Amino acid sequence: MKKVLNRVWEFIKQKKKLLLNILAALVLIFGLLTSIYYYLDSYTQHGESITVPDLKGMTLDKLDDFLDGKHLKYAIADSIFVIKKPKGSVLEQDPIPNAKVKENRTIYITVNARVPPQVKFPSLEDYSYPYVVAFLETYGLKVGTLSYEPDLAKNRVLNTYFKGRLLRAGDKIPKGSEIALVLGDGLGNTKVEVPSLIGLPLDEALFVLKASSLNKGVVVSDSPINDTAAFRVYKQKPEASTDTRISQGESVDLFVTQNLSKIPKTK
Repeated sequence: MKKVLNRVWEFIKQKKKLLLNILAALVLIFGLLTSIYYYLDSYTQHGESITVPDLKGMTLDKLDDFLDGKHLKYAIADSIFVIKKPKGSVLEQDPIPNAKVKENRTIYITVNARVPPQVKFPSLEDYSYPYVVAFLETYGLKVGTLSYEPDLAKNRVLNTYFKGRLLRAGDKIPKGSEIALVLGDGLGNTKVEVPSLIGLPLDEALFVLKASSLNKGVVVSDSPINDTAAFRVYKQKPEASTDTRISQGESVDLFVTQNLSKIPKTK
């Protein structure tokens, strides 16, 4: 046993320089790893964080300065249109308010579009006012000014307008637009004299009907109508008579032609 210990001691003395080099290398590696750890810890600001502010409702023109002072950035992830929110304002954000993040973190936001999308206008004529209000809301549209014209049915939609332009089903208008409605006044029990429309161009006959608080009924033509001014009324129902009165808002059927020989001569 003594011989073995002597041999080990002799080996250690012979390899002393090598062992010292190995020990120095281990110390150097340990020191290097420690330095890297503390550097990374300082670089990543371990244990330090920033509270994410609430950006909802804030407009884009204010975000840059607001976040720059807080060492945060933003990026637009999506854009949608909400009628009741300001254009260009923040609707949603990720991370959410009060979340803890690192400095220079990017906050992804959803903003309210500045330009509203176009929607196809639905068919509303002959529907009642309460139904139309709810129906317009489903299309992202709003009820604007209301006006009334003679009609038997109270609050029946007779016409719809956008910025003074008569709307037809399928017309494209900006979402969020206000629609002006022309409604029936329900005064169909008021009696008016039926005007004589014989010989009048169709467009003039329609104007006279409206001025008489009457509505257009069925228009029957002996050929396709491509110009209302070119067709004249040769027959009407009910006929004009000083003895006959009909309710305000009732309809008058018109029979029109381009053949002037079909128009009866007035006395």
